[in-house]
Amino acid sequence: MHRRSPVSILHYLRLAYRSVLFLLLLIGYILYRISEGEAILSRMERMPVILVITWTVFAMEMILRFFPSRFESPGCQKQFARNYIKSGSTEVIIPDNNATMLVALIWIVFNGIFGVLHMLHILDDGIMILLCSAYSVCDMICILFFCPFQTWFMKNKCCSACRIYNWDYAMMFTPLFFVRRVYAWSLLALSVALLVRWEITFFRHPERFSEKTNEYLRCQNCTEKLCTHKKQLHTLWQQIEQYTSDRVRRLKKES
Repeated sequence: MHRRSPVSILHYLRLAYRSVLFLLLLIGYILYRISEGEAILSRMERMPVILVITWTVFAMEMILRFFPSRFESPGCQKQFARNYIKSGSTEVIIPDNNATMLVALIWIVFNGIFGVLHMLHILDDGIMILLCSAYSVCDMICILFFCPFQTWFMKNKCCSACRIYNWDYAMMFTPLFFVRRVYAWSLLALSVALLVRWEITFFRHPERFSEKTNEYLRCQNCTEKLCTHKKQLHTLWQQIEQYTSDRVRRLKKES
């Protein structure tokens, strides 16, 4: 059993408090729908403690992403010059680069559906906030356990080599585009600034994003070691499936 790295421990902490936040928002929204009182956002704005804390936490997370940090994933830290370890090769190979536009298109269309429903007043602001909170939990699940973008589209070896790692906050806060609140649009604007900074760095310094040219992205230099936890989880899942299959066979024989 491998010890978890400080970076992965921080990921688990983020998963914990984002999950708690989602449950609080969900409970609040359900109570609002039952009572049919004032809108959930109006109620939160009258008692803004959760709102202020949530805004501050996510804003600080994004602001810190603009600077190098040893407590962040190599996936988002590869953009910085100090993490560029020359391999000696000048051949930039990023095999998943062509999938980025497909992922962007799918995400825009997917969230556009919610946006249209919101404009038709079928969904309210509360649902859009809940959607953002759910995305924030799914973001950590993608990092820690299973990422559909990696598996089905990008085909990258791990998060460290992910071409769209710093898209996460922009994707997370996409539904806020339809919520006409200053605090909502400020988070969205900050997330878009993070994405734009990432893309500019990619086009100016693609060598930092390729394992072929940047040794920082190679397994021996990884400070995250999440792949070991994912392999352990995959092994455990296989053992559970095998146990279940064996148990079913025994029960059939006994019957």
